[in-house]
Amino acid sequence: MQNAVRKPRVSSAKTIAKVGVLSAIAYILMFISVPLPIFPSFLKIDLSDIPAIFGGMSLGPMAGLAIVIVKNLLQGITASTTGGVGEFANVVIGGSYVLIICLFYKKLKTTKGVLAGGLVGIIAMTIMGCIMNYFIMIPLYVTVYGMPLEQIIQMGTIINPRVTDLMTFVIWMIAPFNILKAGIMTVVTLPLFKKMEKILSK
Repeated sequence: MQNAVRKPRVSSAKTIAKVGVLSAIAYILMFISVPLPIFPSFLKIDLSDIPAIFGGMSLGPMAGLAIVIVKNLLQGITASTTGGVGEFANVVIGGSYVLIICLFYKKLKTTKGVLAGGLVGIIAMTIMGCIMNYFIMIPLYVTVYGMPLEQIIQMGTIINPRVTDLMTFVIWMIAPFNILKAGIMTVVTLPLFKKMEKILSK
């Protein structure tokens, strides 16, 4: 009876430890970001949600979401430039993708499950990215940090003449950026998910 009581505690402790390690890796990856010439310079691609995806697939979707929250919490405490608002937005945007792909994988642990989850996750991440940037992130930079909205829009117009206001900026800059980022994460996840699940399940 004593062993039966102790086993869940050990398992829980191991899960917490794995979430902590993966969160630390994700936090480090947040600092490794790449700007692309097809987007304004403040939109940078990083793969910091990949550890959360693998963690969510092997430990459960909520563990994946926890990793997203912890890595953004660490970022907010140590290196935030938005007073935590940007990190909150990243939790919502990245967390939507991680949660969805991991939920699909929980139901169907095959390549088809990962692909289906990735595709739905791309849609969710794109929608959440547009909403968060339109209502929170860009207005924050304009109001709190004094960056003129016209300057932000001009950064998009230089790349794509269709960008003429905040709405078109979100449509032609933010949406494609999130589609590309989520697409890259899906492509990276597909060949590795089985191997990473085995490693993390040990």
